[in-house]
Amino acid sequence: MRAFMLLDGLVVPLDRANVDTDAIIPKQFLKSIKRSGFGPNLFDEWRYLDHGEPGQDAGRRPRNPDFVLNQPRYQGAQVLLARENFGCGSSREHAPWALEDFGLRALIAPSFADIFYNNCFKNGLLPIVLDAAIVDQLFRETEAAPGYSVRVDLERQTVTTPGGEAFGFDVDAHRKYCLLNGLDDIDLTLQQADKIKVYEERRKVEAPWLFINN
Repeated sequence: MRAFMLLDGLVVPLDRANVDTDAIIPKQFLKSIKRSGFGPNLFDEWRYLDHGEPGQDAGRRPRNPDFVLNQPRYQGAQVLLARENFGCGSSREHAPWALEDFGLRALIAPSFADIFYNNCFKNGLLPIVLDAAIVDQLFRETEAAPGYSVRVDLERQTVTTPGGEAFGFDVDAHRKYCLLNGLDDIDLTLQQADKIKVYEERRKVEAPWLFINN
């Protein structure tokens, strides 16, 4: 998992509330569990004018010019600005996979669905909860100024606007540690590899019948 420390990222505003995970990555694209390759189908039903299926060449599909991710001024965005209850619906982990594979690193909204929020941290995405009034301000500023970028500082837990205004956000200490160090659940387990090996060797002595077929 990629570490997240400091990000200076272009903001793309998705002005919709209650965006569910089926909108983020539609169900027909859930067959793969590789964690990669989902970016072209992020928000598939909104980005394209045709119906998407796995295996299609996204570069040849007709795009919806009115959808914000297709607008030239937001190309290369790394920060998604959204409304309340982002990531609701099913618990599919493919949703943060698609967002990360597209190139997004941080999400800002007044609230997130709980399971989606947890899944983001496990996949290198930083979901940031800010007050609705602050999110409103960021929407206004983003839409008014092409090239609008913010600095996201995880260590200091701040989002800073181009004008220098800084907004603090809360994040669980353990999740913060994992993101700063690029550690997912497997990486955390492997940090205890020596202790696990010692335990397994001891169990072979204490209960040898458990290892007869090994």
